Amino acid sequence: MSKKYTTALTIAGSDCSGGAGIQADLKTFCAIGCYGMSVITALTAQNTQGVQSVERVSDVFIREQLQSIFDDIEVNAVKIGMLHRPEVVRVVASTLRERRPRHVVLDPVMVAKSGDKLLSEEAVAAVRDELLPLVTLITPNLPEIATLLGAQEPRTVADMRSAGGALLELGAPAVLVKGGHLVGEEAIDLLITSSSTREYYSERIETKNSHGTGCTLSSAIAAYLARGLALEDAVEEAKRYLTGALREGASFELGHGKGPVHHLWRSS
Repeated sequence: MSKKYTTALTIAGSDCSGGAGIQADLKTFCAIGCYGMSVITALTAQNTQGVQSVERVSDVFIREQLQSIFDDIEVNAVKIGMLHRPEVVRVVASTLRERRPRHVVLDPVMVAKSGDKLLSEEAVAAVRDELLPLVTLITPNLPEIATLLGAQEPRTVADMRSAGGALLELGAPAVLVKGGHLVGEEAIDLLITSSSTREYYSERIETKNSHGTGCTLSSAIAAYLARGLALEDAVEEAKRYLTGALREGASFELGHGKGPVHHLWRSS
């Protein structure tokens, strides 16, 4: 009797050093028990110290990658990461409207750790206007939510609630506002929907190895949704997985900058 894989697709940029982007997503899918697939939107030359160069993939070839997968394979969940141009956003949005995958998690990669914006205003507008209503969940950190709303960065939990509500008004069905940039012994994230707000608390792990945490969390949520968990449970399990990956990766040395989390910590 044949079996079926639980599948998850990542649409994102490639990180040649393996800590973030497509590579982090595929490792996470594997760790959580999903068959991972990828559509690459950009190639980056980067390492633990930063990004040295970016080679953009054409929107035509991105569309061809998407068609190849959806024409042949059932996709149980999609994770979206780096979309560098408005044309690419529109290609992905068009595919989502046509193919209607059940679960879509958007990690709006808009602001570098240095604080530099990674997307033009036109691309941000395309994400906000065209992509937002098509996803299951968006997972912005505080600088990203400020960019999406064209507002000041949230400074308090009350600000986070307000900002999450504003994204719902723009069409997002659910928002996970990540509060890691706030100060405190615990990190707090808010899952906000039209009917409820749930708070998730997690310990702050003292580590320099935090490269790819946003990619890892969003891909973990997508993987748990693909496996059939409800949204609140998928977020809870994904946060538990990421906390373990941060904790277990803290003692490793890789490169000379910020190393990656330990994606395969459960099997080591």
